[in-house]
Amino acid sequence: MAKTKISEYSATAASNTDIDSIDIAESCSPSGINNAIRSLMKHLKDWQGGTSGDTLPIASGGTAAVTAAAARTSLSAAVSGANSDITSLTGLTTALSIAQGGTAATTAGGVRTALGLVIGTDVQAYDADTAKTDVTQSFTAQQTFTGSTSILSSKFLNAIDFVTVSATAATGTKQYDVTTQSVLYYTSDASGNWIVNFRASSGTSLNTAMATGDALTVVFLVTQGSTAYYNSSITIDGNAVTPKYTGGVAFTAGNANSIDAYSYTIIKTASATFTVLVSQTKFA
Repeated sequence: MAKTKISEYSATAASNTDIDSIDIAESCSPSGINNAIRSLMKHLKDWQGGTSGDTLPIASGGTAAVTAAAARTSLSAAVSGANSDITSLTGLTTALSIAQGGTAATTAGGVRTALGLVIGTDVQAYDADTAKTDVTQSFTAQQTFTGSTSILSSKFLNAIDFVTVSATAATGTKQYDVTTQSVLYYTSDASGNWIVNFRASSGTSLNTAMATGDALTVVFLVTQGSTAYYNSSITIDGNAVTPKYTGGVAFTAGNANSIDAYSYTIIKTASATFTVLVSQTKFA
């Protein structure tokens, strides 16, 4: 068979007796050698130009293919377009653009800038104390809602006051810690007239906890037996205060066999200076 391209050549020298049907066997015509060399040069050029259909094996540094698609298949390389055989990219020195599915940056800060996620500018920095509005929260610091000249600062559809219920009888001096509850309820019958001392807590004065211009209202529920007693005086942080009573008349008695509800509105008007409005209501 005439050898018309390189892939048809034999690896056994003695078997190569023609090229393009030109006789190059032993004792061939000298003119055949000239023509054979010309044909060989053509075969080489056809192979270089990819027109012969011959391929260079992978073992020889080639791709064993004559088209790009066939070469990728032969080399088990990633195909163009969508593919699933790329598992990592380790040689990139230029970041992929956002349009290419990248971040257009090579540092964490650069990525956040490129994506519009700059901490403190575009997104809030993490803070373990940040409150969420859709879950139960416990606030341990004072929260201030200022509103505006045309908008009230808060609106509640409903609210719950914390009540301390204690099987205690009112008598002597009772410490009312306003940071503990809004309502204090004694369920045992009062056994004597009593003094109420208002403070923030055992370690904090009410003067410290309240600013001038602050006001708070608390309630003291006292159970009365057949002999009734009453709140005879009021102190704040241990200092006597003369309250202002409902109707302008100080209490002189309680209400037997009932619950007496004492409501105290405490207004701080200056340092260690308070106005207290107090009322007594019978519930039976």
